[in-house]
Amino acid sequence: MKLLEKCRKFTEAAAIREMGWYPYFKVVESEQGAEAIVDGCRMIMIGSNNYLGLTNHLKVKEAVINAVKRYGTGCTGSRYLNGTLSLHVEAEERLAKFMGCEAALLFSTGYQTNVGTISALVGKGDFVITDRLDHASILDGCRQSFGKTLKFRHDDMADLERILQRLGPETGKMVVVDGVFSMEGSIANLPEITKLCQTYHAVLMVDDAHSIGVLGENGRGTGEHFGLEHAIHISMGTFSKSFASMGGFIATSFEIIEYIKHHSRPLIFSASMAPATIAAVIAALDIIEQEPERREQLWRNATHLRTGLQELGFNTGRSATPIIPVILGEDTLTFRFWRGLFDRGIFTNAAVRQAVAPGCSLLRTSVIATHTAAQIDRVLEAFEEVGRALGVIS
Repeated sequence: MKLLEKCRKFTEAAAIREMGWYPYFKVVESEQGAEAIVDGCRMIMIGSNNYLGLTNHLKVKEAVINAVKRYGTGCTGSRYLNGTLSLHVEAEERLAKFMGCEAALLFSTGYQTNVGTISALVGKGDFVITDRLDHASILDGCRQSFGKTLKFRHDDMADLERILQRLGPETGKMVVVDGVFSMEGSIANLPEITKLCQTYHAVLMVDDAHSIGVLGENGRGTGEHFGLEHAIHISMGTFSKSFASMGGFIATSFEIIEYIKHHSRPLIFSASMAPATIAAVIAALDIIEQEPERREQLWRNATHLRTGLQELGFNTGRSATPIIPVILGEDTLTFRFWRGLFDRGIFTNAAVRQAVAPGCSLLRTSVIATHTAAQIDRVLEAFEEVGRALGVIS
């Protein structure tokens, strides 16, 4: 059949498997903390978004167990109909207070949060303006809206202003940016972006998936990091990173939440978050608020790894967060390097063409608050061994 010809012709994955370099869909056989068992081997986990190390925290586990005992395993419907539990309401109230906003709204996945928010708000005749390196969920939300999408060059404020200048003051427009870019680990230039949005009367939405729990004195994300929370109209966060769970949320005004609740198709037509996942979020939020030392340790670990990689001669790009890429530039080299680390008990993520721009293939590493200095030193030793063997460093 014509439709399936592309499936028969797709042989790239099989070829990489045959060479022994295939890095995807590896089977994890344990809880993921600073270490994990992958394909039967215990490894240092340096490829996880578990920034605060809460996925195996006793309080989070206990909250999940208690929620299942009280509410069962699922909601069997959407938030719109029968799927709103008292847990959902509690989590939304807690998150709104934490973020300093009037209200919050939960979605079943982080991906769905961006798609559901952007597609609901950006209508016919409106414009949505994105950074070219924004997450795929932002770009897909733009595609599903009835508005027109315009992209500015990555972190290029002059290009963003050029686009905003073209649009009249009465035009509906929203700028959507990642707070922290998930592959390069850089932080958005929020001071300049907020100025431009204010000057040209644009709504600002910030995807803080990799920022909440990590950036800011209290872990509220990019806005708090720069002291610009008041200038962000919509903050988005996910629960699969610092919150040790699954799902996502937006925090904003009552009226925006009310509109999205009644117009977002991904929200209305998806089953709501399961009781266990919400309970984990609430417990994780308790820990984020009560244990700032976890965030402090996370940043010490990030500095340890980034400095060590740079001193060895690796290119870590623009990283300024616990996400630390090692840029190699070529797909095959990235796969080979990944395999060399894997064989030495180090789990990283190989990011090639679909995740990064051509010629920018990289190994994405990210530290966890619970990594020890000895584990990070072992990671650096493995990078040095493989880097010298492959001629990446001298």
